[in-house]
Amino acid sequence: QVQLVESGGGLVQAGGSLRRSCAASTTFVNFVAMGWYRQAPGKQREVVARSHGGGTEYGDSVKGRFTISRDDAKNTVDLQMNSLYPEDTGAYYCTGRSLGAVRDDWGQGTQVTVSS
Repeated sequence: QVQLVESGGGLVQAGGSLRRSCAASTTFVNFVAMGWYRQAPGKQREVVARSHGGGTEYGDSVKGRFTISRDDAKNTVDLQMNSLYPEDTGAYYCTGRSLGAVRDDWGQGTQVTVSS
């Protein structure tokens, strides 16, 4: 299991921007996919953005506002969040699927709060 350590996030007003970063505990792992999920209070966890060999996918609610970027040499993945809405509030989790793994490793999750 690979440890994923997140940073960034916090509190921002609606319309503002935040950047989330995530770094794996080792560079001696090949990730076939990395991404971000979120869970709002009372709602199911949903995919925000995911980058894999076939391309990049975004959740419908964040398309055009959020951008995921990876640095495979450093095993990091960032999430740039622009034009934030209060509905973007939730716990955000970084994930990574190592080569040969059957499930993702998850970061500890960090709260993002967007005030109206």
